[in-house]
Amino acid sequence: MRLRRAGCTLEIAVVLMFTAYFATSSYGQAAPPSQSTLEKQIEDVKAENAAVREQLKTMEEQQKELQATVDSLQRGLGAPGPAVQPNQSGGAEPVERYQDGIVLWRSSDKDRIPFLVKYNQDIQLRYLNTTSSEDTFTDHLGTVRDVHKRNDITVNRTMFVIGGFVFDKRFVYNFKVWTSAGAASIVVAGNLGWQFGKALTLMTGYTGVPGSRSLVNTFPYFAATDRTMADNFFRPGFTQGTWAMGELPKGINYLGFVGNGLNTLNISATKIDTNLVTSGSVWWEPLGNYGANGKSRNMYDDYFSSKQVRIRIGTSFTHAREDRFSNLDVSVPENTSMYNSDGVLLFSTGAFAPGVTVNEATYKMSAIDAGIKWRGLAANGQFYSRWVSDFEADGPLPLESTFDNGFDLSVGHFVVPRKLNVFGRGSMVFGQFSNSWEYAGGFKWHFLPTERLWLSGELMRVHRAPYSGAFTPYTAGMDGWAPMIQAVLAF
Repeated sequence: MRLRRAGCTLEIAVVLMFTAYFATSSYGQAAPPSQSTLEKQIEDVKAENAAVREQLKTMEEQQKELQATVDSLQRGLGAPGPAVQPNQSGGAEPVERYQDGIVLWRSSDKDRIPFLVKYNQDIQLRYLNTTSSEDTFTDHLGTVRDVHKRNDITVNRTMFVIGGFVFDKRFVYNFKVWTSAGAASIVVAGNLGWQFGKALTLMTGYTGVPGSRSLVNTFPYFAATDRTMADNFFRPGFTQGTWAMGELPKGINYLGFVGNGLNTLNISATKIDTNLVTSGSVWWEPLGNYGANGKSRNMYDDYFSSKQVRIRIGTSFTHAREDRFSNLDVSVPENTSMYNSDGVLLFSTGAFAPGVTVNEATYKMSAIDAGIKWRGLAANGQFYSRWVSDFEADGPLPLESTFDNGFDLSVGHFVVPRKLNVFGRGSMVFGQFSNSWEYAGGFKWHFLPTERLWLSGELMRVHRAPYSGAFTPYTAGMDGWAPMIQAVLAF
């Protein structure tokens, strides 16, 4: 340290000065000084040495304070902002630790191999009570079926994602672990892709089939925490495939997808048929981005309280040829992607005629959606149409196709900006065999200043739910009130 070196040099100079003084004094005087004179000189030297030591001590304390100040400045004085981390070349560079996820490590721009490792996580905790529902429901053939009731606390969804880029900033990757305690399901997946530019990114891996707006990078940022009853009934699911996406001029966005099937969660490749699903979605945001850039880009709420009106208009279409996935002698199918409007699995034995099983069918679905945001107020809606046809069955069927349509609508408003949102929502299914409806109201409380963490409460009334899903709040035939309390972290 410079200051410490300066102190040592000063001490040596003082010693040499006094040595020279005594030597000169001795040489120039014929007679030795008196005892009193020597004692006085010694006392003077001691006093000067004590003063020098005190100055050195003060300088050392000042040096420590200066070093502590420098260290504090290097840590950013404890305020949010760039941290400093070593890079491969031994230097240091600032790295923003939160970049739409937690940055675990990032290379320097000067490094030969660029890379980014980032961590994201979604956690949904839910209490659900459907015990007020009717015990049974009757399908369109007159068969009485049980309603599965629930009263439980579950870690409904947890998703861990490690992603970023490597070797080239255009080569992106992610590794996912998706779990649902409610569905007793674990899926380990990953995606790889190349970003050619804003207008085109090509990806392959596991994702949602984009047949509904809620499956285009929206979860869990809906008006409520879950998709509506109608959305769950009509939409496709999740599978492995390849897709292209991008943003074109004038606010036009697109996503085109080719994959293995409507929903192949936990289905082995040996059971998936050779037919591929094709799906695509196009949406227009003419007045600017519907949401802030990042993970919550497509959120339904107006958390950021846009001062200007924002709108989104879109459409989606999906086509798939589906089979049961199961062996033909199994009455309960593994393919659970399609339900009839009376709440019976389409591929289950007896869905259309007693003792008859459909082995293959063609699914077509279209959706039109729209949304608007302004000053904390947001409204989002979607209209669905679904055709199922070209049945292949092990016996005669009373019909050649089915047609169902429906809609959902949600409205929310931040009564306390960026903190408390109240919402209402509803949906209906007008089906080939039965009609269903629901309505609900609730709140979302962002108790910390971020859109990525909230506590919600909701009370919904459901009439004849046409769908069952273990990680949704709906079970087939459900008819009654259902309260829910949920906590969500999605960073």
